[in-house]
Amino acid sequence: MAQHYFEDMPVGFSFTTGSRVLTREDIVGFARDWDPQPFHLEEAAAAKSHFGTLIGSGWQTLLVCFNLAMEAGVWDEASMGASGMDEVRWLKPSLPGDEIYAVGEVISAEPSRRGDRGYVRFAYDVMRKREGGDEKIASYIGNHIIKTRSGAA
Repeated sequence: MAQHYFEDMPVGFSFTTGSRVLTREDIVGFARDWDPQPFHLEEAAAAKSHFGTLIGSGWQTLLVCFNLAMEAGVWDEASMGASGMDEVRWLKPSLPGDEIYAVGEVISAEPSRRGDRGYVRFAYDVMRKREGGDEKIASYIGNHIIKTRSGAA
């Protein structure tokens, strides 16, 4: 996808990322380092949990989404960072073997007084591919700071 700057991201602009399959090894490895809860680490403990099965960390799900958005090449070169995330929701757990992707849509875009950047809020839906229809498993709003074309020069 072509590189976009602030001017290219009006309200309603959207994009869909590529996808990634979460393996058992991905889930357990991430959990071991960053979210060592039993239902992320081992099947026996997960089976006894209210989930009933091994699940991925919600943090991992969001980071995979972020990485997929970077790989989409929409705003990566124009990014000046972010001011935070809002309305994080984990709707359904990610599972080993899930193929996930993200859809991002601009819900607000405000120019900065500085002129070299703007503030773009993307609503992201993290989706799981499923026969019969994909399902949303997580969502959040990313508050991006994006260079203007004049700021990129």
